[in-house]
Amino acid sequence: MKIAIIGAGMGGLALARVLHVHGIDAAVYEREPARGARDQGSMLDIHSGQRALREAGLLEQFFAIARGEGQDMRLLEPDGTLLLQEDTPDDAPLLRPEVDRADLRTLLLDSLPEGAVRWGHAFESAADGVVRFADGGRARYDLLVGADGANSRVRALLTDARPAHLGQNVVELGIPDIDRTHPKLAAMVGRGNYWVFGDGISLSAQRNGDGRVRIGISFYNTPEDWFTTSGLRFDDPAAVRARLIELLPGWSPEITALIEASDDRVRPRTLTTLPVGLTWESRPNATLLGDAAHLMPPVGEGANMALLDGALLALALVAHPEDQAAAIEEYEKEMFERTGTAARMSAGMQELLMSPDAAQRLLEFFQPG
Repeated sequence: MKIAIIGAGMGGLALARVLHVHGIDAAVYEREPARGARDQGSMLDIHSGQRALREAGLLEQFFAIARGEGQDMRLLEPDGTLLLQEDTPDDAPLLRPEVDRADLRTLLLDSLPEGAVRWGHAFESAADGVVRFADGGRARYDLLVGADGANSRVRALLTDARPAHLGQNVVELGIPDIDRTHPKLAAMVGRGNYWVFGDGISLSAQRNGDGRVRIGISFYNTPEDWFTTSGLRFDDPAAVRARLIELLPGWSPEITALIEASDDRVRPRTLTTLPVGLTWESRPNATLLGDAAHLMPPVGEGANMALLDGALLALALVAHPEDQAAAIEEYEKEMFERTGTAARMSAGMQELLMSPDAAQRLLEFFQPG
């Protein structure tokens, strides 16, 4: 059985690894030219996804790179009022540890045999058991797995569904080596997640294992083209920082100091989601996993679902070595139910975050009763 996995994200790599554990080869085709070609993003909260890492034989290695202190949380109002502070004891169990996305990806990549990931292979099309790449290359497959993320091109083989604007636009910034360069801000943010929620705007600051604090400023209930009218000039990082502070009138100077201290790595992001509960008619030679199958609001479920998708698809293929169609149907039935539940929960949390009283509602969520 020739298995072609499109995309070397968490789900695709988990699939390849669990298949490898069971003696089944798979090829992962990734459009990036090399494993270090781009920044892999911020921390991940890995909870249910730990099962996938156990099936991959990597759970102990995961705990070695995970950051228990990343579970710390601070919740504030824009005027600086501290609503909630949760500090994780050093001996607390690693139920929802944070891990650098790049570190987890490296763990998965290093667990695969050399040559399992084919870099510089951008998916172009697939038909009649042949996948074609943008550079003119081809590869045969018996099973094609779309693990190519939010903007999946494989998805079109199975469904007409497309991601839709979530109503949230985010400006991402960061402060490198914050303990050395801005120790007061480092102490303010703490060891984990720092959240500030106002009316239609939030600021999140997240401590990463490399000493960088990643900052995201979200503007809710804004249209898809909001960046074109916002006055944010992304060709001028200093002007972006100044304009962001203008867009936060009344916010505590201690909080907006995080924006002032950020470096010139500024990136706009427009968030999208797929329909909750998306399904498709099962096909014997193609399927999807991760964001390609169930793109959700970014509230902590996406990476976990992708890891589980990869591991459980692999286990279904192992359980039905002579019946690939049955394996795919088994995987998709479970995946649709599991991720549909996660997507509904994520949509509910997103609705909470977009509400005018998000800070108080979050406080009630974390401290019910």
